[in-house]
Amino acid sequence: MSGLSDAQVQDAARRLHAAEQSRVPMRQLSGQYPGLTIADAYRVQDAWVSHKLTQGRRVIGHKIGLTSRAMQQAVNIDEPDYGTLLDDMVLSELQPIPSGRFIVPRVEVELAFIIGKDLRGPNVTVMDVLDATRWVVPAAEIIDARIERVDRETGATRKVTDTISDNAANAGIVLGGRPVRPTDVDLRWVGALLFRNGVIEETGVAAGVLNHPAEGVAWLANRLAPHGVTLRAGETVLAGSFVRPVDAAPGDIFHADYGPLGSVTLRFAR
Repeated sequence: MSGLSDAQVQDAARRLHAAEQSRVPMRQLSGQYPGLTIADAYRVQDAWVSHKLTQGRRVIGHKIGLTSRAMQQAVNIDEPDYGTLLDDMVLSELQPIPSGRFIVPRVEVELAFIIGKDLRGPNVTVMDVLDATRWVVPAAEIIDARIERVDRETGATRKVTDTISDNAANAGIVLGGRPVRPTDVDLRWVGALLFRNGVIEETGVAAGVLNHPAEGVAWLANRLAPHGVTLRAGETVLAGSFVRPVDAAPGDIFHADYGPLGSVTLRFAR
């Protein structure tokens, strides 16, 4: 059941875009609309992405979030969420990342699946994902909050509907390391050490993502099928972080060490 009118959805999308442009987060939608549903939140997300497409942006793939059991329990949901990756989110290891384009950036590590042939649900399995994937690449994701994490007046923490509306906190993606074929390594046991300014902040293994990172990609293909969306050849799918997000500040240097798969480095400009 969806409760927001089309006008309310479009208004929320416009305010999200304004928050991103101004670098000033907006108040929580869950506070303004206490009955906001997950269906409403995805309508807001879709409206915001559609607005970006009219301004010349291009869809390059998708991201999956809230893949760990602990995170799902923390926000009281029983499945992951997802968002859309756009071309201007792709950043390079070779250039300093402009800190001023974000509000409250945080860094996560995960695996990126480069789709080699179309995947369309329903009934997509892990084996289908492995068969359809051209490369698996180490990645770092920058997430951000265009909606306040903590309400400036009430102190309320944002809800999952706020995060979904906010395009699942998408902000940036950096690929690096050594691309591998999906069956050349045991993806469940791909591990990463996340350093910030030379200090290990987080460690994890990819099995933390639904027991297998390809499981998230299968879930996404099946979840999008009723909406007529296919994971297209050439698209990138971020399969979900297997560490908690780590705050980033101007001048910070992040290094995600994936062992045999190489590393990804992010340098935030001062």
